[in-house]
Amino acid sequence: MRTYLLFISIFLIISSCGKPPREVEILWDEYGIPHIYAQNTNDLFYAYGWAQTHAHGDLLLRLYGQARGRAAEYWGEKFLKSDKWMWINGVPERSERWSKEQVEPYKSMLESYVAGINDYVKQNPKNIDENFQVVVPITLQDVMAHVQRVLHFTFVFSQDDLENNAEDWNEQRGSNAWAIGPNRSASGNTMLLANPHLYWGDLFTWFEVHLNLPDKNIYGASLVGTPALGILFNEHLGFSHTVNTHDGADLYELTLVNGGYEFDQEIKTFEIDSIELKIKSGDSFQTELFVVKSSIHGPVVIEENGKALALKVVALDASQIFKERWEMATSTNLNEFEASLKSLQTPLFTVMYADNKGNILHLFGGQTPKRPPGDYDWAGVVPGNTSETLWNEVHTYEELPRILNPESGWLQNANDPPWTTTFPEEIDPNDYPDYISPRKMGFRAQRSARMLNDDDSITYDELVAYKFSTRMELADRLLDDLLDAASTANDEEIKDAVRVLKRWDRTADNSSRGSVLFKHWVDDMNFPDDFALQWNERSPTQLPDGLKDRTMAVHRLYGAAKEVKEKYGRLDVFWGEVFRLQRDSLDLPANGAPGDPYGVFRTSYFRPIDDYKQTLIAGDTYVAVIEFGDSIRANGVIGYGNFSQAGSSHRTDQLKLYSDKKLRPILFYRKDVEANVVERTTF
Repeated sequence: MRTYLLFISIFLIISSCGKPPREVEILWDEYGIPHIYAQNTNDLFYAYGWAQTHAHGDLLLRLYGQARGRAAEYWGEKFLKSDKWMWINGVPERSERWSKEQVEPYKSMLESYVAGINDYVKQNPKNIDENFQVVVPITLQDVMAHVQRVLHFTFVFSQDDLENNAEDWNEQRGSNAWAIGPNRSASGNTMLLANPHLYWGDLFTWFEVHLNLPDKNIYGASLVGTPALGILFNEHLGFSHTVNTHDGADLYELTLVNGGYEFDQEIKTFEIDSIELKIKSGDSFQTELFVVKSSIHGPVVIEENGKALALKVVALDASQIFKERWEMATSTNLNEFEASLKSLQTPLFTVMYADNKGNILHLFGGQTPKRPPGDYDWAGVVPGNTSETLWNEVHTYEELPRILNPESGWLQNANDPPWTTTFPEEIDPNDYPDYISPRKMGFRAQRSARMLNDDDSITYDELVAYKFSTRMELADRLLDDLLDAASTANDEEIKDAVRVLKRWDRTADNSSRGSVLFKHWVDDMNFPDDFALQWNERSPTQLPDGLKDRTMAVHRLYGAAKEVKEKYGRLDVFWGEVFRLQRDSLDLPANGAPGDPYGVFRTSYFRPIDDYKQTLIAGDTYVAVIEFGDSIRANGVIGYGNFSQAGSSHRTDQLKLYSDKKLRPILFYRKDVEANVVERTTF
């Protein structure tokens, strides 16, 4: 008997060798950030989909419904415009093709992510609004559709671009990113700043997550609904993105003739597709037959007065974006990282990179069309009646603006062109086609470059402080001129305004007095026309400067002072008293201001909620500061919290950090995670 039991024990031991039990852990920290530990990629991404649904289930399912082009069928007419945009641009059909083009092991990873989403909804129906459960089951095709909706048909080209809402839209797609090399770092270690500025909600919502395999430790953030991290670091390297001054789409004007359009002195016929859209109305449905026309350039997006505009967008065949992003995430050195980028599967974005070997890199990334020569307005509308304007190729990786380890020791991007990424300049815009990027530099970018250029030895704590800088670069250019012009005025209103502005610290901090008055004055002016000296690329960080009409500027100061006094009762009202952070039951003072024209690095955009207060709607979202030393040092914050689900404490638990301009520790190592676990989920 003893011999038999010994035999059974040995058999069980041998059978289990190399086959550890299937166990996946999600360790949730106090801020609702999931630290996922798995033995293989499929289990890892299953837990990733599960965790993202736990944090953002209602939002995630709505986004998939919209990407599917059936949101009006699920939730009513207010989504019809969004649905039509998907069908016009062929997203449902293309997403089916992209799904079939996925290759292993990435296809299995994606399918595991989808399975995690579906299983969460099935197992936790009470946690998901029943209105959104109609979208389940989610498919791989839905993920592909969502990626296209976000990247190609929102970031590259959106409906707002058609409807003259570009200024509002620009508020939703800004970012700052810095990479600091060893010769500029006080510790001798490279450092990275990741700081996207997006709308606080909808498809722009970030989800912070920590992914761990036995040989991989990856930390970062993804946009809700996407399985690929958009910003990340591992033990070797890290990268962030900004929305670059990239032009990856063109509108072609077509002349309509006999139901077709002119092209190379011939009449071409449109490809026509009729789509039946259902629209929910109460407990019943209406049906609308929607016709999509496509030319050789792309789909018709506007048709009126005998003309039509057709849209051509890059990277519609770039179906391997998840493969590219996972290779970026698992790279261990610069060569591997750049090799992962060369397929150009991501349609746009600046790439800002740093690693533990001392390398820093800036790439003007994405696909940029190889546009034909000629005097065409590529930023506007291009004639579509000739093949001479039709492009079919994009620039290769080697043809894109790139800077590696600059002389300055620093790289920055604040949505400015690649030419102004560092000083002295490392790349010459004359070496590139004019359409690659414009020649300009806004005040936020100038403020960004100034802080880096003025500090020869940047500490980690200084980097954090610079990130939160609310100093207005515009005030440094204009305030002295304005105060000098107003100093001889006899009007008491202007004298009071001068006293307030002289004492002002030129910031948009919570407790700043004078910033509200200055903002009202700026908003009444007409910049850049009202500058005495306009911007010039020979002095990119010194111009524009000064007031063109000092008398008029003083007159506008009188009007601004009167308006502020009437609205707020005093001229020196606190910035944070007027500009607020409001979410659920919290109402906190805000800091920061729009990056341009004010030139504030800590970017915040507001919308009036009444005659007195404004509330933040966009700006700093996910922030991470990373130092690559013998071990990783990192801090971060995600202002609106890591959950959007109603009732969760994680909707507001980081809002006070935003108000106080503070970061929390990023828990990168297992021992630190274990010391801060508040909940465990195992599979």
